[in-house]
Amino acid sequence: MQTIMDPQWDESSPIYRQLRDRVVAMILEGVLKEGDPLPSVRSVAADFRLNPLTVLKGYQQLVDEQLVEKRRGRGMFVSLGARKALMKDERQRFLEDEWPKIYATIQRLGLSQEDLQRAAAAPPASWPSPAAKGAASEGQESSEGEEDERSN
Repeated sequence: MQTIMDPQWDESSPIYRQLRDRVVAMILEGVLKEGDPLPSVRSVAADFRLNPLTVLKGYQQLVDEQLVEKRRGRGMFVSLGARKALMKDERQRFLEDEWPKIYATIQRLGLSQEDLQRAAAAPPASWPSPAAKGAASEGQESSEGEEDERSN
């Protein structure tokens, strides 16, 4: 199985924790489904040039959280109910940690419910339009980027 993870690590937290968080994101996004095998410790260590013990520590956190189960001689697999448990935990974390900050910003900016509904109905401005994607695929992306830099 080919690993589908971002190979970039940052200094904000230990690599084993970032690895754990990436596997959690893959489960939440449906890239890894219940019963799916995790990439082997050896392959992740080799692909990302990590110490196998670092990978094992990240995986062990998932086992400790009962999101992944070890099958002797076969590897590690996403546990049944892992996505549901993660959704519950992540929703709770969002409501406790993120929502108060977002709500405070909404209040500070004086945004109305209508403003928010209108913004939710439209794609974010940072997303390229389908026409822009077509232009970029024709090699016109660099000229757009140059125009953006000049306007700043």
